[in-house]
Amino acid sequence: AGAVDDTTFKSLVLESEIPVLVDFWAPWCGPCRMLDPVIDSIAEKYKGRIKCYKVNTDDSSKTATELGIRSIPTCMIFKQGERLDTVIGCVPETTLITTIEKYI
Repeated sequence: AGAVDDTTFKSLVLESEIPVLVDFWAPWCGPCRMLDPVIDSIAEKYKGRIKCYKVNTDDSSKTATELGIRSIPTCMIFKQGERLDTVIGCVPETTLITTIEKYI
């Protein structure tokens, strides 16, 4: 999964032709580090069908604030510029896959 920041969020996420899963995280967050391999696994399994990006909320606080991120990790799914779903917390891969499958 690639990195997105305040300057690239609009072009990479909101203007994407295919659905996008965005993982909001921070380096100091233990549960975020546990979710990291799950996001990478999903990015590999769904390559070409969904894009996966990670947003470091410490470095990209503007985007996190605009989207109302209050706790991390938080994953959001966007499609054609709209936020479709939000999953909060370190959840199992199956939970994220069930959510993603609704939108692809």
